[in-house]
Amino acid sequence: MVAQKGKDLLLKLDGDGSGNFITVAGLRTKRLSFNSATVDTTDADSAGRWRELLAGSGVQRASVSGAGIFKDAQSDAAVRTQFFDAAISAWQLILPGFGTVSGSFQVTALEYSGDHDGEVTFDMALESAGAIAFTAAS
Repeated sequence: MVAQKGKDLLLKLDGDGSGNFITVAGLRTKRLSFNSATVDTTDADSAGRWRELLAGSGVQRASVSGAGIFKDAQSDAAVRTQFFDAAISAWQLILPGFGTVSGSFQVTALEYSGDHDGEVTFDMALESAGAIAFTAAS
């Protein structure tokens, strides 16, 4: 992936299940993490006592976090509703020049903050709740 503008990374929500994804937030910082738990199968007969792992096992997950300002009252309400309903919905994270990560996510953290001489900002975190798909950019 060549250098890209961070502001072009988009987070989108399909809040009503219609397949119509809307950009929900003016994220100023964004992060996507993939993790995979390992299953250790090391035993007394492992060569040189080196750790051995079981291929194709363990739990995989994706996490998305971001901070910024809400794009509008509609996007603020959509994310807030997702959090308070503990909803699991379809989300997309579009990484320009790389591809699109999509799947079911749940909003696991939603924080608001603000300085007396600035705008209200938010921080949010999403955790995957099922299989994640990746579509490479063409």
